[in-house]
Amino acid sequence: MSAELKALIEGSERAVVFTGAGISTESGIPDFRSPGGLWTKMAPIDFRDFMASEEMRIEAWRRKFAMDGSFAAAEPNKGHMAVAKLVDTGRVTHVITQNVDNLHQNSGVPTDRVIELHGNSTYATCLNCGARYELAEIRSHYEEHGKPQDCQFCSGIIKSATISFGQAMPEAEMERATEATLECDLFIAIGSSLQVYPAAGFPIMAKKNGAKLVILNREETELDPLADLVVHEEIGPTLAPIVQLN
Repeated sequence: MSAELKALIEGSERAVVFTGAGISTESGIPDFRSPGGLWTKMAPIDFRDFMASEEMRIEAWRRKFAMDGSFAAAEPNKGHMAVAKLVDTGRVTHVITQNVDNLHQNSGVPTDRVIELHGNSTYATCLNCGARYELAEIRSHYEEHGKPQDCQFCSGIIKSATISFGQAMPEAEMERATEATLECDLFIAIGSSLQVYPAAGFPIMAKKNGAKLVILNREETELDPLADLVVHEEIGPTLAPIVQLN
């Protein structure tokens, strides 16, 4: 399987990598959707409830700060580093990710090559004016006052810069992902269950547009029958030898 994957990568001119939670679980970041994942233990807060209720906003930030220890301690693993090397060597043009952990950027992928479909959990933004806030500032206010602060510029609601249930997908990132997908000749889906739409529609789009499709995931996905190559193995150990990571 690794030889086939290596041949497909070396034979492509414009590959795109698409990543889900599976690539980051090898860095110790818990999965959300799989059996035993965080959302099976605690239902996510809907965006409409977040906007309508200060109590829900307080709870959302409580959960955020409680989980931050897992994210802060996580470092890019061999899977992330292999993807970064593929970008650096010009094999991969873009990394489209469902993850919010910033590990692709931390592994060395330039920010302008990462397309974050579900946002980024390492900072916050005002939902009204778009001002950026660092989490340390938000946490300090929260711990002192027992609730999150409002935007200092427009008094708008500040939220972690992630996309919540019920929140609209980011239009600019969706457009960038569509463009990258339609321009690629190889689409490699890594560590994603490929169940969450519209994100999971990109592998289908690539295949219908004539690109080769590879799915690298520990478990089977619904799109496996569509793929040119399916690899049910660990991500880091599979990719590292292909790119000759030290």
